[in-house]
Amino acid sequence: MHVRTSIYTNSSASSLHFFTSFHFSEHYNMGLPSTSLDTSWWCLFTLPAIAGTQNLLHNPFLVILTALLSIGLLAWAFQRGGGGGGGVAWRNRRNEMGQVPIPGPKGVPVFGLLFSLNHGQPHRTLASMASTLTATKLMAFSLGSTPAVITSNADVAREILNSPHFADRPVKQSAESLMFRRAMGFAPNAPYWRLLRRVASTHLFSPRRILAHEPRRLLHCATMLRDVAHEQRNRGFVRLRKHLQDAALNDVMDAVFGGTWCEVEEVREMVREGFEILGAFNWSDYVPWISFFYDPLRIRERCLVLAPRVKKFVKRVLEEHRMASSSNKGLSGDSDFVDVLLSLEGDDELQDDDIIAVLWEMLFRGTDTTALLTEWVMAELVLNQQVQTKLRDELDRVVGNKREVTNSDVIKLPYLEAIVKETLRVHPIGPLLSWARLSTSDVQLSNGMVVPSNTTTMVNMWAITHDPNVWHEPLVFRPERFVKSEGGVEMDVRGVDLRLAPFGAGRRVCPGRNLGLATVSLWVANLAHHFRWFQDTASPVDLTEVLKLSSEMKNPLKAVAVPRHGLKQPRNPWTDGPAYITQCPIQPGKKFRQKLVFSFEEGTLWWHAHNDWLRATVYGAIYIYPTNNTPYPFPKPHAEIPVIFGIKRNPLQSF
Repeated sequence: MHVRTSIYTNSSASSLHFFTSFHFSEHYNMGLPSTSLDTSWWCLFTLPAIAGTQNLLHNPFLVILTALLSIGLLAWAFQRGGGGGGGVAWRNRRNEMGQVPIPGPKGVPVFGLLFSLNHGQPHRTLASMASTLTATKLMAFSLGSTPAVITSNADVAREILNSPHFADRPVKQSAESLMFRRAMGFAPNAPYWRLLRRVASTHLFSPRRILAHEPRRLLHCATMLRDVAHEQRNRGFVRLRKHLQDAALNDVMDAVFGGTWCEVEEVREMVREGFEILGAFNWSDYVPWISFFYDPLRIRERCLVLAPRVKKFVKRVLEEHRMASSSNKGLSGDSDFVDVLLSLEGDDELQDDDIIAVLWEMLFRGTDTTALLTEWVMAELVLNQQVQTKLRDELDRVVGNKREVTNSDVIKLPYLEAIVKETLRVHPIGPLLSWARLSTSDVQLSNGMVVPSNTTTMVNMWAITHDPNVWHEPLVFRPERFVKSEGGVEMDVRGVDLRLAPFGAGRRVCPGRNLGLATVSLWVANLAHHFRWFQDTASPVDLTEVLKLSSEMKNPLKAVAVPRHGLKQPRNPWTDGPAYITQCPIQPGKKFRQKLVFSFEEGTLWWHAHNDWLRATVYGAIYIYPTNNTPYPFPKPHAEIPVIFGIKRNPLQSF
């Protein structure tokens, strides 16, 4: 280890700052630089320097924090009981309850590994630590006062995820404030949770419901394709994430609420705020007392603002469904998830607050995960043109020149399935399986280690999917590893094989995994079918990830989408339909009806008449003019024409 010291004078503060920077020798494991384990505490000694001597004396918080850290450092340095593996939360040899002790780093006094994990890639840091300590099977560490263990081994992961003693989840402060304790993701393993699981599996995520919802998914997919084409025409590139998120939100609102609502922008804003809050690193989740002094992201304040907004919106949805169901008794094939929850009776009946929590979770969890996974897939297709070409050849053989790719086509596309699987391996959307488990008792594992009761338990799926002992060339994106006809292996990613289980396994496996996979495959197939995707030279693809609530691209994908010639343009049944001009000033006083085709694009009404495309900006009155700036036989350059148009509730019905 080389130590370099540098001294400089801050003339404005007239104080001397002393910094010591450590340069560790690096070796690479799984393509990552190694991480020092017990040396991160050195930053505590530089706190006065970083804060400034004068600032420290005038800031009571820094004075108290420095005192606490000093006391904690002394207690940590001279702790009794030997061992000390795992840090402050593993006092009294709690990591040595089994025949085999659980190894782990001490971390920083009071805070454990919080300083090391307070960044966008904790899964990589934990994987490097476990490898350095030879603790891939199980590693103990401290998150403040919270004891935690993590495994980077598929066999141990299977044992943990399938055990009923790890069927509960720890509830973060923000999740508690946002009503998630009564939702399916965080509810304890008890009759209430099993009721929610059964209802969701039957009425929302069953194969029958997924198939019944296909026409609506195709509609939202078609809207996305048109928006992509529109942005490409106007800007010369496409920022794909927004279009994917819009399609995902419309999909979820259709399935859960029975349709998209006029408050879609408000819902989008609430979902985005919820993701930022739950995905933020909240110090008080692990060091509760720190919230009295330090809450830079205003987590508590933002939760207090967001929760009433969510309740108000969902209550309005419930009231409208109750009014509609008063005349229609019983459930039908078109009933949405709100109708199902309201129909529960007897011991299964839910209170309104419980229904609000469940619906909010469904809306929240189903929106960004599918969008972010699709973005990862498309980023890899942009970078790997040979893979994109191979996929397009498969689409041409199976789909041909059809307007759209359907689910019946997707099941005939094995290379597409392999691409999605390989993306889940290289970029698992939940590298730490999103939310951890909680041990409900002392659990003896088959390797001789014992996980104490009330221990936060994690699975590092990213480390497993990048383990060179499990995968050949794990850093290479190669979908052929999942194509049996090309020497690959068939692998079920839905929790059967823990070498690749991005949706978890066991009782807490993601209930929407089938719907998510179907949606992502449908979107990728249509995006590759209608466009050729290339890098934007001004913004090359950057695969750096950041872990918030899900793993997402730190710099969202920006690419060039070139429409494929010879394909029928996608038709959007939501907006493409007949409209009628009822009055026309070309012949004053004469009324006639002329059938036109129209569509909406960003507040602009388009329609086709007399072999020309016309555009009308919608501001109440409708003004039309030729888009190609050629003369048009109107008495005025901008003639006012009242237009009657509308969209039926079921867009598949004819007008």
